[in-house]
Amino acid sequence: MSLIERVYNHLSLFDVSLALLGLFVFCCLREKLTNKHGPMLWPVFGITLEFFFHKNDVYGWVTKSLKKSRNTFLYRGFWLDGSQGAVTCSPANVEYMLKTNFKNFPKGTFFKDRFKDLLEEGIFNADDESWKEQRRVIITEMHSTRFMEHSFQTTQRLVRKKLLKVMEGFARSQEAFDLQDVLLRLTFDIICIAGLGDDPETLAQDLPQVPFAKAFDEATESTLFRFMIPPFIWKPMRFLDIGYEKGLRKAIDVVHGFVNKMIMDRICMVNNDETLDNRSDVLTRIIQIESHKKGNEIGPSTIRFFRQFCTSFILAGRDTSSVAISWFFWVIQRHPQVENKIIQEIREILKQRGDPSDSSLFTVRELNNMVYLQAAISETLRLYPPIPMEMKQAIEDDMFPDGTFIKKGSRVYFSIYAMGRMESVWGKDCEDFRPERWIHAGKFVSDDQYKYVVFNAGPRLCLGKTFAYLQMKMIAASVLLRYSIKVAQDHVVVPRVTTNLYMKYGLKVTITPRSLEEKILESFHM
Repeated sequence: MSLIERVYNHLSLFDVSLALLGLFVFCCLREKLTNKHGPMLWPVFGITLEFFFHKNDVYGWVTKSLKKSRNTFLYRGFWLDGSQGAVTCSPANVEYMLKTNFKNFPKGTFFKDRFKDLLEEGIFNADDESWKEQRRVIITEMHSTRFMEHSFQTTQRLVRKKLLKVMEGFARSQEAFDLQDVLLRLTFDIICIAGLGDDPETLAQDLPQVPFAKAFDEATESTLFRFMIPPFIWKPMRFLDIGYEKGLRKAIDVVHGFVNKMIMDRICMVNNDETLDNRSDVLTRIIQIESHKKGNEIGPSTIRFFRQFCTSFILAGRDTSSVAISWFFWVIQRHPQVENKIIQEIREILKQRGDPSDSSLFTVRELNNMVYLQAAISETLRLYPPIPMEMKQAIEDDMFPDGTFIKKGSRVYFSIYAMGRMESVWGKDCEDFRPERWIHAGKFVSDDQYKYVVFNAGPRLCLGKTFAYLQMKMIAASVLLRYSIKVAQDHVVVPRVTTNLYMKYGLKVTITPRSLEEKILESFHM
């Protein structure tokens, strides 16, 4: 090849590269001009690059983007994925999705495809008639007086026999420990006993490693990868059983294996006419109902229904309460005046027992009278919601109240985390921790459920909201009455990007006992 030909080819390659670079810059500039308020949507990659640029502060980045775009922005994903939709934190838009036009905004195929292996067709992964039927069964059992008493007594017993004993050990040793891990273990044991009638015993003095609990963590964590990786990548990985998909499959096998054994053992007990009248857990009750309906002939589809119930029940009851109360302990440690008011309220209630030294656990009535504690927990949930983002998928073209056009098949995310930090929603002090915003005339007052979507809203409003508050108040009051909590020096507390707002590095603390003499004296002085 002659020198002239080589130069010509070189120039051609240079020209093509320059032209492609120019096209890329042009597309970026055009996107910036047409989308002035939302985050940058890159050529080919869409919003995906922005997500990875801000992977260490995703929720903060989404909040800032929503503030700039006045509560709603449109997005598109990787071009081969074909994903598009909107992100919002507008209460009017949320109400429209969760109530006004509820039928047009189900969970959708995108969400269900990704959680199908773990949750199958469970209530959190179901729409339409399947969702309605499961909700009907769960409401019937969970709202019964029998279950409410059983679940509350379970919480009382485990707080007294497990949590406080573990805390006592750490108080004696003055060893720093991960409070988030301890609380996760506690709520895991509570939900398994109250809902499933089985104690996995994850919260013991030596904090043992429990394969089922570990597998459940790995399964939920690995499932999240499917939301960040295009299906043309994760589906072949699942088919070939490689990478994180192999780990996910193994974790799900452990979870389903554990649950299947528990179900089969309970079915055998029912079929052998063993006395189960003293059992009040939901799983036993629904197995009894199904056995009565089908004459003890329970097939694979019914066992699958029980398994779906169990995994969904654990997911709902374990992570949300423990994550919320972990953030609560962290927040009040930074606001000692709030902690002092909570302790004062608790001691005032103890004083009414007539014996200030009575350290037995609290009754439902006493917990309901802890107005300031409930306000402080609600304020924590507002700023640090256990589920920071929710997603819906539009069945048909639609229009939000704020004028945003939603195309058929679009995925709409609403940021509960961002909503709690919006001046347009909560006022100028939106980022301040102020429990008093929940109290009027000495009583706790709930706010509009569509601007406080911590427990979801509309037809999918959380069935366990009342129990969740009682559980969190029981844990908080029992611990704060006995111990002063200090976050370990230089410990970093930031959210982890996953389905729940876990603290990325846990909550490493030390605890110091509050002396009994101090409690008695202060109770009499009030």
